[in-house]
Amino acid sequence: MTNLNLIDLVVLTLYIVFIIWWALRHQKSNDSEAYFLAGRNLTWPVVGLSLFAASVSSSTLMGHSGEGFISGIAVFNYNWISILVMVFFAVFFLPFYIKSGIFTMPEFLERRFDSKSRTYFSFITIIGNVFLDAAATLYTGALIIKMIFPEAEIVWIIIGMAIVAGSYTIIGGLSSAINADVIQAIVLIVGSSILAIFAMNSIGGWEAFITQFNEGVWLKLTRPLDDPTVPWLGMWLGIPILGFYFWANNQVMVQRVLSAKSVDHGRKGVLLVGFLYLFTLFIFIMPGLVARGINLFGVENLPNEIISGTELKSKYGINTDQVYPRMIIKLLPVGIIGIILSAMISALTSTLSATLSSVSTLFTMDFYCKFDKNASNEKKVRVGKITAVVTLCIAVTWAPYIGQFDSLISYYQEIVSYLAPPVVGTFFIGLFWKRSNAIGAFSGLMSGLLIAVVIMTLKYIFEIEIGLHFLLLAPIILVLSVLTNTIVSLMTTPPPFAKVEENTWTRKIWAEETLALQGVVWYKNFRLQALFLVIACFCMYAWFY
Repeated sequence: MTNLNLIDLVVLTLYIVFIIWWALRHQKSNDSEAYFLAGRNLTWPVVGLSLFAASVSSSTLMGHSGEGFISGIAVFNYNWISILVMVFFAVFFLPFYIKSGIFTMPEFLERRFDSKSRTYFSFITIIGNVFLDAAATLYTGALIIKMIFPEAEIVWIIIGMAIVAGSYTIIGGLSSAINADVIQAIVLIVGSSILAIFAMNSIGGWEAFITQFNEGVWLKLTRPLDDPTVPWLGMWLGIPILGFYFWANNQVMVQRVLSAKSVDHGRKGVLLVGFLYLFTLFIFIMPGLVARGINLFGVENLPNEIISGTELKSKYGINTDQVYPRMIIKLLPVGIIGIILSAMISALTSTLSATLSSVSTLFTMDFYCKFDKNASNEKKVRVGKITAVVTLCIAVTWAPYIGQFDSLISYYQEIVSYLAPPVVGTFFIGLFWKRSNAIGAFSGLMSGLLIAVVIMTLKYIFEIEIGLHFLLLAPIILVLSVLTNTIVSLMTTPPPFAKVEENTWTRKIWAEETLALQGVVWYKNFRLQALFLVIACFCMYAWFY
């Protein structure tokens, strides 16, 4: 066992017990709207903090710090560009989602197109939630516990975490999950900030950190076109697609926005998480780069250059997924370790609970309710709970296999980059082009899926190198799927007027919102808040250009 002091163990145990108690204390499972969407009465601070906690999984903490160790701050490009995506989502898409009263993202596709597009998107979302989100969260959490208790079997660790993290979500629904998220977001921010401060002090402070990594591309966001992490063209063309899928199409995230009491609260909640994401560079990514500077793994003669996760693991015995937990154990004093481990557990439980809630909502509303159209609220809630249990079992089974990938970020981002573009294209063309119809939408989705399957088959089964970074493949898949949508739509019957009128954006909507904002004080005006956030993003980019 690692030298974990009794004080740290007590702090960690008390935190876990408190979170479960707090979540169950705020459970709502009286009807389907309460269980799946927390009654749709959340204020913007709760929406924002819940979004932050749900988005920052344990795989995010470990993946971002691991990528920081491998290649510097390049992975922050995913975050700052995603903030721009959040702003776009909040301004244009969010009002349609909330006003329509939908439960799921695929449900919006049915309102705009038809049930086939809804069923397909719901299916791949459930698969992604189970194998990319829930399983990865369990795996990274197991790595943390494994470092504290090396003698424990990783399978049993995963099972134990699934039982703990799934308990309050299955019983109490989204309300329990969100109330736990608010506490966990605060613990995440405070805990990660403490570790970042200790990490920076360990290398001699900010100036010493800058001096040590000033040479090369370690502290640069703009990378060459052949960069293995984030090529500059992929940054501008690929990341926005992945960001939009994660923040505007992903049921795990948008479900919290759908729980907002109004469009304004939903928008400001999204903007709040955007502001919080600006600081992830300093509290998640830079500590990973510091770990390289202080020789965290004790490897002599490690070259001062970018080395892939595969080579680091095979040649130097360095598993970059262990960077964050190793720093906790090595750098922090007794008592503080318990707090930071609590932050890690917060990341695990919040993301896992969000994923369970997402899958249970998707299956119940998009599949079961199609089968049993007269299902009572009680039956819907019961089906949702059963679905969450099944999801946990599948995720527990798959989680141990995730360790075969180079790093958690590469595992998640590459798979999503093949599946996300057709979905993103369908939502965009559906909202902004009235002529797109159901046949065109489904054809675009299927063509994109076919391309993705071909790419993954060549790469993972036949081990044929594609030759393009996945961030450059994503826009190609997007363009081809949108082109298919466009051509098929133009060759077939126009969509019904009702579907177009209620589910597409027009300039009239912008004009009406402008008029409504005239009497709003400047610091409560969401457009000015959004503008300030966009300026902050580009200032951050200019700082580390």
